[in-house]
Amino acid sequence: MREFTEKTEAVSPVIGVILMVAITVILASVIAVFVFGLAGNLEASMHKDVIFKTGVDNTGKLITIQAFAGKDLGKISYITATNGSSYWLPKGITKNTDAGWLHVGWINTTTIPRNDKTVVFTATFSDGTEQVVAQT
Repeated sequence: MREFTEKTEAVSPVIGVILMVAITVILASVIAVFVFGLAGNLEASMHKDVIFKTGVDNTGKLITIQAFAGKDLGKISYITATNGSSYWLPKGITKNTDAGWLHVGWINTTTIPRNDKTVVFTATFSDGTEQVVAQT
């Protein structure tokens, strides 16, 4: 007489093979992205640690910017500000300025008048990356 036995497999062999192939393809794709450089320079594209505050001068007519905090302040080469038409660099600063001139507490009054337009302050770092650091 023959005895019956119950099979207790959780996944059929076909589905198991399909899952293993899918995992292998995904893993190979992720490795290929980093090996062949498709991810770009992840270090350079990282967000820099800087905090700025904006305000107005004593007359209430011009916008000011102040370096408030951040470990990457010393890596800033220069800061520009735009409001659609105006372009501003801090007094005494050129686009060729070396990093290291900026420190916590630095404050500068722009030549951009306070009005309804948004002013965007963009920092350019010594590694060539740019980051918006403040806006009004």
